Amino acid sequence: MDNNVEKSEAAEKLDTMRHSTAHVMAEAIQSMFPDAKFGIGPTIEDGFYYDFDLSRPLSPDDLPVIEAKMKEIVKGNSAFTKTIVTKEEARKIFANQPYKLELMEELPGDEVTVYRQGNFTDMCRGPHLKYTAGIKAFKLMSIAGAYWRGSEKRPMLQRIYAVAFNNQKELDAYLLAQEEIKKRDHRKIGKDLDLFVFSDLIGKGLPIFTEKGSVIRRTLERFVVDEEIRRGYKHIYTPELANIDLYKTSGHYPYYKDTMYPVMKVDEEELMLRPMTCPHHFQYYASKPRSYRELPFRIAELAKQFRYEKSGELTGLMRVRLFCLADAHIICQREQAAGELNSVLDLIEFMAAALGYKPGENYRYRLSMGDRKDEKKYYKDDESWDYAENVLRQVLVQRKANFFEASNEAAFYGPKIDIQMKNVSGKEDTAFTVQYDFVMPKRFKLTYIDKDGKEKEPIVIHRSSIGAIERTMAFLIERWAGAFPVWLSPVQVVVVPISDTHLEYAAKIEAELKAMDVRVQVDNRNERMNQKIREAQLQKIPYMLVVGDKEAADNAVAVRLRSGEQLPVMPLEDFKKKIRQMIDDRVNELKP
Repeated sequence: MDNNVEKSEAAEKLDTMRHSTAHVMAEAIQSMFPDAKFGIGPTIEDGFYYDFDLSRPLSPDDLPVIEAKMKEIVKGNSAFTKTIVTKEEARKIFANQPYKLELMEELPGDEVTVYRQGNFTDMCRGPHLKYTAGIKAFKLMSIAGAYWRGSEKRPMLQRIYAVAFNNQKELDAYLLAQEEIKKRDHRKIGKDLDLFVFSDLIGKGLPIFTEKGSVIRRTLERFVVDEEIRRGYKHIYTPELANIDLYKTSGHYPYYKDTMYPVMKVDEEELMLRPMTCPHHFQYYASKPRSYRELPFRIAELAKQFRYEKSGELTGLMRVRLFCLADAHIICQREQAAGELNSVLDLIEFMAAALGYKPGENYRYRLSMGDRKDEKKYYKDDESWDYAENVLRQVLVQRKANFFEASNEAAFYGPKIDIQMKNVSGKEDTAFTVQYDFVMPKRFKLTYIDKDGKEKEPIVIHRSSIGAIERTMAFLIERWAGAFPVWLSPVQVVVVPISDTHLEYAAKIEAELKAMDVRVQVDNRNERMNQKIREAQLQKIPYMLVVGDKEAADNAVAVRLRSGEQLPVMPLEDFKKKIRQMIDDRVNELKP
C-alpha cells in the first residue's frame, strides 16, 4: 500500500479516536454539571477541545477530577451508537441545549445525526469508535475562554483543551516536548533576559524594547540595511501615515480594511496609519519619469506598519499591532522577473543562514496560487496569472528548492512564494513572502521608457528579507533559547575580576574590547566570583573572562563559556582576535 495512504488512514483513525474522546469529556462534564450547556467539540492538531456553558468557572484543579471521571467512562466500555432523527425529534432531545438548537437550525435538510454513549447524547455527524475502550492515552491541558461562534457579542464559554494519542509512550513524548517548548517560549525568555516589556497604559500589542532587546533589534536592522545596500537596493524612508485614497487606489482598502486602524480626519484630509508600504514606494518611483536603464529599480525600507489584531490573538512579539518590516519592492521589466526572483531568494537564504536557519530543516517555500474563478478575491487576468505562476514555479524548480504548492493562498494582485518557518514546536508559520504583482503598476500608472522610446508597464516584486523584526526576534529567541550567537548577544563578554585588586586590569580589558566594538561589561559588584559566573550564565552571556594576579601579570584571560566549559588561559590578544572573527563571520555556534 502507498505510504501516504497508510499515513492518511492512520491519521483518520487517530482523528476518530480524538473526537470520541471529546464526547467522553463532555459526558464527564455532564455528570459533574447536570445543567451544563454544550457548544462544540472538534478535533484539532494533537487533540481536541470542547466548549461549555457552566454554572461556575473551572479551575486547573478541576482538570484531574474530570480526567479521572473520563477514565472511569472509558473503562466502562460504553458503545457509541448512531441515530438519524428528524429535526422535530432533535428539538425535543436538545430542548435544554440552546447552542445545539442554534447549530441545528443552520443544517440543511430535515434530519440530523445523533450519537449516544453512556448517559450522554450529542448532535454530531461522526464518525466515532465502536466502544469507549478504544480510547487510549489522553490528557486535559488547559482552560480558556471562548466566545460562542467567535463573536465578542455572544456569550463567553469555557473551553477545555486536551491531547490524545495512540498510546502512553506517544503521549509522554508529546508532554516532554511541550516542556521543552515552554522553556523556549520567547515571552518567558524575553522577561528573564530583560529584552522587552509591555505596558497596559501604552496599549496591548505594543512592545517596549529594553536596552538589551534594542541591541538585538539594532544589530538585525543594521545587518539588513548594509546587506541590501550591497545588493543594489535604494534604502529610503516614507511616512507612517497617508491619505486613505492611497490605499483605495492600491485596492488594499476593501481587502484589508478590517485590519486597518480608523481614519483620522485632519483639516480636509482623511489619514490612516499605514498597514503596508508598497503604495508609498510606488509614489517614490512615480515621482519622475523612469528609463529602462534604471530597471530593476529596487526600493527598500525598514518600514513601521500598523495592523489591528484582536486582543485575543496578540502573542508576545509574534503578533503585535505595530511592527517593523524589512520591506522592499522591485520594479522591473517582465523579462527580468526570473533573475530578480532568484536574487531575492539568494538574499533570503543568505540571511537565513546567518540567523542559523537551514532550508528544508527550519523552513521551506510554499508556492501560493490564486483561484481564477474567485474574481471577488483575485484580479481577473488569466494570462498574467498563468505567466506569473509559471515564472515562480520555474525559479523554484531550477533552484531545486524545497517547496510545495497551495491553491487559493495568493495575494489579490498575484501569486507568491511564502517562506514557511518552523517554530519551536515544529509547526509552520508564514514568516514572510515574495510576491509577483501585475496589478499595482496598472492602478498607479507605473511606467518606464523602453529602449525603443515607447512607454511600457513594468511588473513589481514585493519581498522581505527577514520579515518583521519583532517576529524574527521571537523566532530567534525560541530558536536559540535565549543563548544567541555571539554577534547577536546583547552582552558578548563579561569580565569577572577575582578581587578588587584586579579591577584596574578588568577595566583595561573592557576598554580594549570596547575599542573593537565588542559589547563588554565588568562585573565589579561585591559578590563571590562563583556567584558572578553563575549569574552571567543565567543571562546567557557567551564569554566570561576571569582575571586574577596571574592573568594580569601575563596580559591574559581565563575564558569560560556560558555552557560552563572552562578553556585554558590564553593571551588577551588571542581572545580579541577570536571574538572579532566570531562576530565578523556571524558564527552561529559558540566554539571554544
